[in-house]
Amino acid sequence: ITVVQPVRALPYDVSILRSSVSTENPEKTIYCCPEVQCSAAAASVLPARDGPKGAKGEQVQRTDDLQRQVTALETEAQVLEAELNGHKKIRKVGEKILASNGKKADFVSALQSCEEVGGTLAAPKNEEENKAIMDFVKQYNQYAYLGITKGEDSGQVKYLNGMPVSYSNWHQHEPNGKGKEKCVEMYTDGTWNDKKCNMYRLTICEF
Repeated sequence: ITVVQPVRALPYDVSILRSSVSTENPEKTIYCCPEVQCSAAAASVLPARDGPKGAKGEQVQRTDDLQRQVTALETEAQVLEAELNGHKKIRKVGEKILASNGKKADFVSALQSCEEVGGTLAAPKNEEENKAIMDFVKQYNQYAYLGITKGEDSGQVKYLNGMPVSYSNWHQHEPNGKGKEKCVEMYTDGTWNDKKCNMYRLTICEF
């Protein structure tokens, strides 16, 4: 076998990196290239692989996670508000939001259920708020506790924060409990009545 190496060989060109190999049969000619040179040429033709991607910084990842959580909470709040509005379980009046699930409880339990969700028992401070609470009372056809109480000795009517009541809408001849009725309820016509606190009444919360 006679091996003829090319006189000039560019190391990264397969087309000219080849040798002529003659066999006993002159009609058959095999062309090949040196192994090292072929490998170099092939490597130059193949596309390079992408390098490894760097991991996100811890702070960036934490920010992304918080943003996803905020978005999810906003979506849940919108769905809940739409559902409550659809069932007329929530109303906005002035700067207040009123809500009721239609359940009844004694005064202490009603107040506790409102406080557990960040609110308190609804207490109207003007005619507009009184009407909004009355709408719940009429909707459920149940008298409702107000966030108003009477003092043990003086009988002075106060809000739950201890401030004197600045607006009232007492039913005719009310209050008349003479110290025995410490709580205040609202009738379906929006007027008020003093009542014993162990009675079950509609719970309406304000936020």
